[in-house]
Amino acid sequence: MLQCSYPANMITLDGSPVRVLAPVATLNYFDKQSVSLAEHLSSLQAWNLIMEDPQPLLNIAFKIRDAVSVRFGVKSIGGFSGAREDTVSVGDYLDFFLVEYTDDSTLVLTERDRHLDVMTCVSTQGKELSITSSVQVHNLFGKGYMLPVGIAHRLIVKNMLKRLQAKLSRN
Repeated sequence: MLQCSYPANMITLDGSPVRVLAPVATLNYFDKQSVSLAEHLSSLQAWNLIMEDPQPLLNIAFKIRDAVSVRFGVKSIGGFSGAREDTVSVGDYLDFFLVEYTDDSTLVLTERDRHLDVMTCVSTQGKELSITSSVQVHNLFGKGYMLPVGIAHRLIVKNMLKRLQAKLSRN
């Protein structure tokens, strides 16, 4: 299942399955977190397992984000639905994220607007799962937006990965 012909701006990080928007030194935000899992998963399997049971506070955070951001002309994103997808293709959407690249080990999701470009890469190598986020900011609103979001994002991803590890160890 290789689907990778989308003309997106992204680079491969250090020969790994990880994709980012641009060289790390030029990004306004970069976070990569990895965990070892009890079993090998494809990138889409990992996404589905993480998103099938969204963190309770995440939907509240998205409602706050949407209420504030809409005043600055940013579209509402609504959060995560928990919907499971068996397959995805480049150009599909997983909730508000556009799928820009997908293969068994890499799932690249983006949200781009006039304020910032966000790329989230879910990647696997053997039993290791990584979630990598890269952001390029385009203006002052984007910079201000990323101050609280950058801090919260690291904590949210850390918790998502811990929850996934616990879920797989119970099975």
